[in-house]
Amino acid sequence: MKIISCSNSINLSKEISRKLGQKLVDTKIIRFADGEVYVEINENMRGQDVFIIQSTSTPVNDNIMELLICVDALRRASVKSITAVLPYFAYARQDRKVTPRSPISAKLFANLLVGSGVNRVLTMDLHANQIQGFFDIPVDNLFAAPTFVQHIKKNIKSNSFVCVAPDVGGVERARAIGKRLSADLAIIDKRRSGPGKSEVMNVIGNVKGKTCIIFDDLVDSGGTIVNAAQTLVNKGAKNVYAYTVHGVLTGDAIEKISRSKIKKFVISNSIMNNKKIVKCSKFQIISVGSLFAEAIKRISISKSVSRLFK
Repeated sequence: MKIISCSNSINLSKEISRKLGQKLVDTKIIRFADGEVYVEINENMRGQDVFIIQSTSTPVNDNIMELLICVDALRRASVKSITAVLPYFAYARQDRKVTPRSPISAKLFANLLVGSGVNRVLTMDLHANQIQGFFDIPVDNLFAAPTFVQHIKKNIKSNSFVCVAPDVGGVERARAIGKRLSADLAIIDKRRSGPGKSEVMNVIGNVKGKTCIIFDDLVDSGGTIVNAAQTLVNKGAKNVYAYTVHGVLTGDAIEKISRSKIKKFVISNSIMNNKKIVKCSKFQIISVGSLFAEAIKRISISKSVSRLFK
């Protein structure tokens, strides 16, 4: 197999390739003065199974276009198969029509990937699991939960964990992690008034005197998770930690979280945030490189990926 890194996931790609004992393919990616992307593969790729790694985070559309152009270059180089490894899948929050005459952008992105020549998609913690059904090609959706559980057991000492879902949609994730930690479950009842705006109405479950751990797949503006932490403290929680797979962290999210009641905010490196959070000790990044490396290895030798989570 061959591993190629686009420009938005270079650090994660290097870690994955190192764990697999592979060298990244020599690839030239430049942008012309008008913003156009140019990709050149400097190795023979004929007949190869290629894994191309690109997190489609900010700037979202630029990174998607770079990925598609790289896929097109590979297809024209007569590769055997192309697996798009997307640590963060863009447009996943636009998975259905919420108002009349609105797009289903996640489906459009899926069509673009398939149309460009991608044969398989490997991603992690899709915001909406039904997005897998937007594809007519195989999709492997990894989960960061085992990595988070391992980190919690090693770094947080408590006999009274409560796993907190920040909304009803996150109940399944919080329950699954809670089972691994033998922890109780609590749910934040919130109302969303618009994109990036939410109001906590109530907490379902007992959190008084407990160590609360909020789990979410994605944090954007930070408003929901900050309000949730404040509410948990008001309800008597002893400590509040937060674990998030994808740290989108737009606007003043980092400042909000820095001032919040969250004791430690842990995110994965599915999105490169090192420069953003370098001055904030409340944040910690944990790597999912080993998880992706093992999944890529299993795909390349036709072994089960789902067994990683059993």
